[in-house]
Amino acid sequence: MNQTSGFTLYPKRWVVLAAFMLINLAIQLLWISYAPINGSAAEYYGVSELQIGFLAMSFMIAFIPLSIPVSWLIDTIGFKFAVSIGAILMGISGVARGLAADNYTLVLISTIGLAAAQPFLLNSWTKAAANWFGPKERATAVGLVILANLLGTAIGMVLPPALMGMGIANMQLAFGGFSALTAILFLIFARDKPATPPCPPEMEERSLMLAGLKHAIRQPGFWLYAAIWFLGMGVFNGISTWVEGIIRPRGFSAMDAGTMGAMLILGGLVGAVAIPAISDRSGKRVPFLRIGMFLSIPGLIGLTLVNVPWLLFACSFLFGFFLISTSPVGMQYVAEVTYPTPEGTSNGLIQLIGQASVVFVYIMEALKTGEGDFLPAMLVCVAMIFIGAMITLWMKDMKNRVTAG
Repeated sequence: MNQTSGFTLYPKRWVVLAAFMLINLAIQLLWISYAPINGSAAEYYGVSELQIGFLAMSFMIAFIPLSIPVSWLIDTIGFKFAVSIGAILMGISGVARGLAADNYTLVLISTIGLAAAQPFLLNSWTKAAANWFGPKERATAVGLVILANLLGTAIGMVLPPALMGMGIANMQLAFGGFSALTAILFLIFARDKPATPPCPPEMEERSLMLAGLKHAIRQPGFWLYAAIWFLGMGVFNGISTWVEGIIRPRGFSAMDAGTMGAMLILGGLVGAVAIPAISDRSGKRVPFLRIGMFLSIPGLIGLTLVNVPWLLFACSFLFGFFLISTSPVGMQYVAEVTYPTPEGTSNGLIQLIGQASVVFVYIMEALKTGEGDFLPAMLVCVAMIFIGAMITLWMKDMKNRVTAG
């Protein structure tokens, strides 16, 4: 056990975090696994590409009504119990989708089950960090969970085009079996909280959910980051959902789409580990949000315009590195500026706002040219990220919160 400033950090925290990371990886794999094979899946099921895209969009749609009730459950019944509900639902729905993967209607129904499981996992990021990690480790812990999410998305981008030879049904059954295994591992190894808190008492006590909710929405810093998160998630989800269609008019293949998506996520993986750790050590959040938002713009412009494969992949990596690195830093910023709002509540509110950006996924499809080119939509993406970057100029760090303990 690590003694830090009078409180104890238990080695078990890394086991709990690893189990939590695995189920987050699995849900993202299941979310995005149809996107890089959008055209082939539409042909296989005899439906439109928009209907295949709806499989991914259903996660965002379901999140909107479920986020607040799930956040209440997380704060009321605890991290382990609440997340276990989501893990079990994910495992059952994932296997069901694999078993029914020859029928689009049954695939959609089981996908809605997966979508209902997702809020239990996403809304618990900062709760897991607060229950088990000290103040100077929390952005890092959230960053590692986001890393797992990104890795799951990367696997979901790369594997489906490579596994088309085994058939869509067998592929989805394999993904569902993996999700069930991660759910079982979480149930075995995860714990709600350690024997003693990982921080001083004054940093552990939180308001009840309703009072915390009212407090959070009165904080200007909450709304500033909420706007950034909405814009960033709108762009990220839109590009992830339509990745194949975005680059197809420029002569790229489904394999190129998978590689581009993987490089975007790889950049995010590196950024989500490196930047939050630096933020934790410096005790600052806002400077890293500014750097991430402004420096993601050149990469996004490259994704929009370049026709050379290696340059497309490089731009994808840079865009992912800077944009995604803002997520764990921003999540912890919100937990700090809304204190003493419960972590599940603040996390859930931000996730809810981000998932509401599903509207932009539809808008991107509507903005396509008659030839199916996403260029107008991508130019709107660039404008959205620029607006988000400008918003960071109005943000301020909390004093004596990050560095406490």
